Amino acid sequence: MDNIYLLMIVALAALAIADLVVGVSNDAVNFLNSAIGSKALSFRTILIIASLGIFIGAVFSSGMMEVARKGIFVPGEFYFDEIMIIFMAVMITDILLLDFFNTIGLPTSTTVSIVFELLGAAVIMALIKIGHNDAESISAITKYINTEKAIEIIIGILVSVAIAFTVGAIVQYLSRLVFTFHVEKKMKYFGAIFGGIALTCITYFILVKGLKGTPFYSSFKDIIESDTWMLITGSFIFWTIFSQLFMTIFKKNILIIVIAVGTFSLALAFAGNDLVNFIGVPMAAYHSYMDWSASGVAASEYSMHSLAEKVPAEPMLLFIAGGVMV
Repeated sequence: MDNIYLLMIVALAALAIADLVVGVSNDAVNFLNSAIGSKALSFRTILIIASLGIFIGAVFSSGMMEVARKGIFVPGEFYFDEIMIIFMAVMITDILLLDFFNTIGLPTSTTVSIVFELLGAAVIMALIKIGHNDAESISAITKYINTEKAIEIIIGILVSVAIAFTVGAIVQYLSRLVFTFHVEKKMKYFGAIFGGIALTCITYFILVKGLKGTPFYSSFKDIIESDTWMLITGSFIFWTIFSQLFMTIFKKNILIIVIAVGTFSLALAFAGNDLVNFIGVPMAAYHSYMDWSASGVAASEYSMHSLAEKVPAEPMLLFIAGGVMV
């Protein structure tokens, strides 16, 4: 009977690879559409830049793996056999859902998918446990579900949509206001400043937001947080001078560099934050299996408190995942 769980780990590994392929196909439109539509760079160049960003982001993405382990449910309230059933249900549902949306040509959020899949699977398992326990009522479901964190994640998703729409509209309006008429003339006077502002924002996004929560971020966290404004000011001055020199020497539009660096940063953040949607569950299942195997306790009696601990770094698994995504 114990071999069934090893087979489930193998199945989850296969499902993780399939999920990476299907998931990247679904999410690629989110960070490639703008660059491809601009026609500022060749399709081959865009793919190379995005691939580099995805690979680097994937290797340094272990900080987001906590969501699959304890972000939605309380792991200590479930036994090992129940956790494995939850993880299997989540991965099978995720692949079927993403493949369905890809088939009909509609992109969907992998973050929303994985969050509600974990929530749904955990709620059903909790209801089964409550049904077999005469001492518990339906109100006991809050004991099994991390409601505070789950609500926080769901609200964060909804708020991010509103913020993205608002900020995107403002930036688009200002950009069009400056460059719509007499583009070449205005680019000569305002191009360097615009390039400096855009590249500074992207640099901040990469250093602070794109890599936040990764092990790599902790090495320069103190410097960034203590000297944020100095970093932003220095970055603006550097990128403004760079933009002016680029336009003067190469006689090309600085927006080409902005699009290239922006595509890289989006791919980096996508891999760093969204990789958990593809391999977070299989990695949590693998760690659960290793903990249970070492315990010598029956699967139906081993409580999964270990999942509440900090996720162990798995550089090799992240390296392989990054290669598959590319």
